[in-house]
Amino acid sequence: MRELQLGLRLLLGGGRGNRVRFLLMTLGAAIGVCCLAMVLAIPGILAAQDARKAAREPDCITERPGTCGSGSRSALELTRTDPFGARPMTRIFLAAGTTPVDPPPGLSEFPSAGEVFVSPRLHEELQETPGLSQLFPGKEVGRIAPEGLAHPDELYAYIGVGRAELAEHQRITHFGMSYTSSPTVEGSALDIVRFTLAGVVLLPLAVFLTVCAQLSAASRNRRLAALRLLGMSQKGVQRVNAAETVAAALLGAVMGLAGYWLVNQVVARIGLPGFSWYPSDGSLSLSTVAVCVVGCPLLAWFAGRVGGRRAAAKPLEVRRSAVTKAPAKWGMLPLVPGLGVVTGYCVAGATGHAPRDTELSSILMPIAVVLVGAGLVLTLPLLSGALARRVAESARSLSLGLAMRRHEVEPSGAFRVATGLVLLVFGASLVQGVLIELDQVTRNTSSTQMYELDLDAMAYEQERAFEKVPGVQGHAVEAASWADPDVWPSPRLHVVVATCDGVRAMVPDVGPCVEGQSAVLVNSANANLDEEVQPGAAFSFHLQNEKGERRDFTLKVPRETVRFRDNSGLSAFDSGQVLVPPSALPEGFRLEEATLTLSSHSVPDVVRNVLDGIGGVDPTIEVRTPGINVSALEQVAIVRTLLAVGMVLGMIIGVAAYLVAATDRAVERRPQVTALALLGARPRTLRTVQAVQVVVPLAIGLALAVVLGKMAESSYLVTGGGDIFWDGDGVPLLLACALGAVVVATLGSLPLIGRRIDPELIRRD
Repeated sequence: MRELQLGLRLLLGGGRGNRVRFLLMTLGAAIGVCCLAMVLAIPGILAAQDARKAAREPDCITERPGTCGSGSRSALELTRTDPFGARPMTRIFLAAGTTPVDPPPGLSEFPSAGEVFVSPRLHEELQETPGLSQLFPGKEVGRIAPEGLAHPDELYAYIGVGRAELAEHQRITHFGMSYTSSPTVEGSALDIVRFTLAGVVLLPLAVFLTVCAQLSAASRNRRLAALRLLGMSQKGVQRVNAAETVAAALLGAVMGLAGYWLVNQVVARIGLPGFSWYPSDGSLSLSTVAVCVVGCPLLAWFAGRVGGRRAAAKPLEVRRSAVTKAPAKWGMLPLVPGLGVVTGYCVAGATGHAPRDTELSSILMPIAVVLVGAGLVLTLPLLSGALARRVAESARSLSLGLAMRRHEVEPSGAFRVATGLVLLVFGASLVQGVLIELDQVTRNTSSTQMYELDLDAMAYEQERAFEKVPGVQGHAVEAASWADPDVWPSPRLHVVVATCDGVRAMVPDVGPCVEGQSAVLVNSANANLDEEVQPGAAFSFHLQNEKGERRDFTLKVPRETVRFRDNSGLSAFDSGQVLVPPSALPEGFRLEEATLTLSSHSVPDVVRNVLDGIGGVDPTIEVRTPGINVSALEQVAIVRTLLAVGMVLGMIIGVAAYLVAATDRAVERRPQVTALALLGARPRTLRTVQAVQVVVPLAIGLALAVVLGKMAESSYLVTGGGDIFWDGDGVPLLLACALGAVVVATLGSLPLIGRRIDPELIRRD
């Protein structure tokens, strides 16, 4: 306890320079804790949103089995989720029964027929897009409260309808389940976020906090060595050093938590692109607060004890400024296994043996990235020191020789100055790989968008109305032949009832087609035909007219073919389907168990207008949109936003680490700079020396970061299961970022050499 009190007294009575250093340490800890709190708050925000989603899930539980499936006692529910741009728009149709049901969360009463409750964001969209109201039959009578919404920007609505409109749909007795069927971010995507943030934020954050705990290491070590020579024990000296760092870290942790609270309140109300939350969702749990308040001072305690170890063990060497030993080679130890795993995956991808979604890869990959990042940091002083020694031996330039000799004497300075920017470039490469994988998952290369509707669920006049919806370019009816249940396997033929013009509207590249003639459709990009599709083979289909009369229809596979080409994977037709002209069917009859397929341009505004038009015909009909998974698009948008937040935090940490370390290093070197100036060195020479001392380790670290980052990115893509393993397009961007970091570091080091010579610095030393 006596040593801790002495450390605090030295802190308060150590002069202005000591207080400035303490302020820098405190601000650095505050920035670090604020960033740490942001990262740790993300799972809590997602969990709060999922909890509200689970609370509004409709369910049916009763003491008497079977009562939920029949009768008029239970309420009815139908959920429809449509794409609104890249966001999902959810409509819940509710019909009351004789048994009362508590309203869903966010509503004060169960909606009656003709009543519509919408979320605040959806209310704004309805005001801006009047045509959207076709999807919401009824009158808007209220808004959904926050407890019934996952986030403030959610497009959600409850629509009251009559029981006749929902006769065949789910019956409910209450709202609320223990889980949600549509989590905000799936577990696999959340693992990607955790994996990336660990490499982009948490690893640089640990380094940054360590750097802040070791500010003014040289002057502090001389002061600690003096205490040791006065008779204080080694452990006592380390405690004195740790007292200052712990005090700064503790005060910084409190300031960082206060800063996070303010940032959460502001950003939650503004929102981020693709991701929004309520301020209460971002409240930190007690465990998170404990990690920040205890973890940061604990790290500072260990860093302070390690930093004062040399002064406590060899005080005379410290007071006489003896040459320090070269960094131990054990620093390369984390790099070897990490680089081995990364190289192994790169080789596996290059030789065509890429693993696909294995549990081992999901464990090895994050560990390998952390090991490579840590090894990159610990190897930097070793490599830069060795290079400085070789260059100093052969350098003929005075500036270069002085810079390399100084760097050879103090290679640990590279760790403090260059590490933040080096890890920033390494993390940027890793994030780029994650974004490439997400792009492969969500990219839609087709210029045509399809809409699939069940034909049996619509009346005949509705079918004609759907075909005339504004924006629809073509339409077709798809069905399969009748299968004999007593024959297994029973061959089936898939047909497309459409005109040649309708086919051309749905497939961009179509060969010769004779109107009114049946033909086999063949996709030139994938011309594999089923064995059953043989010319002359007969297949039977069931037909039905508007009056309910049924008839059988026999179709023989024609010899004629119509070729088209579509390799987007989202084609409306497949090879082997038979094109049947509408005139071939009996008048007034249509195929049973068929699908009506509509097509339009894939431009988002056109898709939105077509969906609005379909809703205007029948708001409750289910519309399948191949190629558009709105839930996946929303999750990808959230993941992109979280990755962007991680990169911003990583950039803040990297730049802050550089500024703090570079400024501290320049202040520490003022006695040496003054001595050189008194010996006749010109200011230009001193500035060149300072710039070279910063640029050389930084350039080495950035070169390694680009190479190792690209290897880590490629290995991540190899284990991701996508088609892209090597991303050459991202290399120029990384090189530009690295070059920009070198230029900024060089310019930032020049003003640190002043014009005025202060001999007092040497006397104090």
